[in-house]
Amino acid sequence: MKNEAENGTDFELQEIEKNKTPVKNKSLFNIQEDFNGLMRTIEDAEGEITPEMEKALEINEKDLQKKSIGYLEIMKQKEGRVLMYDNEIKRLQSLKKTEENSIDRLKNSLLNAVKMFGEFTSGTVTFKTRKSSSLIIENEDLIPEIYKTEVTIIKIDKARIKSDLKTGKVVSAYLQENENLMIK
Repeated sequence: MKNEAENGTDFELQEIEKNKTPVKNKSLFNIQEDFNGLMRTIEDAEGEITPEMEKALEINEKDLQKKSIGYLEIMKQKEGRVLMYDNEIKRLQSLKKTEENSIDRLKNSLLNAVKMFGEFTSGTVTFKTRKSSSLIIENEDLIPEIYKTEVTIIKIDKARIKSDLKTGKVVSAYLQENENLMIK
């Protein structure tokens, strides 16, 4: 024969199964719907609450409390994972930056080797330099309006300045010669 505590637990489970689905399977929406249904029933009974209605309200309140705690626990778990993801993103960004710096150092070493020894071929790969230029704007305020395009911010037409610099017409800008590593 079962003891009193087991009988009480069995009774609660039977009541939950008899009335609705167990709390574990109920969503907050279902709990709210149950509450609204109970409130309509109470209104229809002109505010008179029977012992069954009172019991159902108590069960609904317990369901709400249990489900709310469950939601809170899930939210805390998800917040913890989001923090973990943020930390992992930062770690991966740091690794990425390290790799990018390493690539830049390797390129600079190869560029210096090509500058020192000249063009060379290794297998099917040729290492050489090519000339390019990049526009350096010393003071944007001194650039004439003709080279500026208004969007939401002032944008300088670098292609036009670069073209006009060949004739020597632009103040506060010059072409800087660069050597870039080219690998074919």
